[in-house]
Amino acid sequence: MGTTRGRLHGKVAVLTGIASGIGRATALTFAREGAIVVGGDRDAPGGARTVEIARQAGLSVEFRPLEATDPASVRAFIDGAVADYGRIDALFNNVGVNLVRMLPDVTDEEWDVTVDTNLKSVFLGCRVAIPHMARQGAGAIVNNASNAGLIGRPGDPVYCATKHAIVGLTKSLALGHGPHGIRVNAICPGPIETPMVSSMREASVDRAAFDRNVAGQTALKRIGAAEEVADLVAFLCSDGARFITGAAIPIDGGKAAGMIPGMIVP
Repeated sequence: MGTTRGRLHGKVAVLTGIASGIGRATALTFAREGAIVVGGDRDAPGGARTVEIARQAGLSVEFRPLEATDPASVRAFIDGAVADYGRIDALFNNVGVNLVRMLPDVTDEEWDVTVDTNLKSVFLGCRVAIPHMARQGAGAIVNNASNAGLIGRPGDPVYCATKHAIVGLTKSLALGHGPHGIRVNAICPGPIETPMVSSMREASVDRAAFDRNVAGQTALKRIGAAEEVADLVAFLCSDGARFITGAAIPIDGGKAAGMIPGMIVP
């Protein structure tokens, strides 16, 4: 059952990409911590499933359709939440897509989709939310980057470019809007058990070898759980993180700390 009071009690939280993975786990964690959760996604059945999982746990999550790369959809989504609940205390920009392709093989369409999904969605969400938060004099934004925003990776240069850009945007927004009482941070997950990792595992020739290789790239020798990332996002949106802004925090089992001895890089 959900608690009646938690770290986010009474805060209005707007989350994107809640249909699965980190987004779903974060929506459930926020609700458990007492937030009013308004979540969006283009995947309506997945969003409805998140709502149902919350209901079965005695929690409340509200789902609204969202196309996170469309300016009008993002504005309606965030403005609608503010109109209904009077404010926005937290925004989690979470949608993203992977692209494992060497640069000479990337098509124009793949570039556009990756950049729009990963980076433009963050820009659009922040652009709408920041004026609301500035009027309130407070707010917390968390952008989902990746450890690909902290380190170079050989197989996914376009993905890395978008995630590095998110980290840069996060730092700039933190500096520019800190005087308005707005905190902006980025999380940088590594290998986390999500549909993205699952699809990569399914596409591999040897699934057990895939897991060994992915886990072996971390210092802790395992793949993380979406709930672990959700806990970090909840902390960053809570008053416990009131002096943290402009940070890009790895949550990757130590992968971004450096080269692991004997690491096999695909």
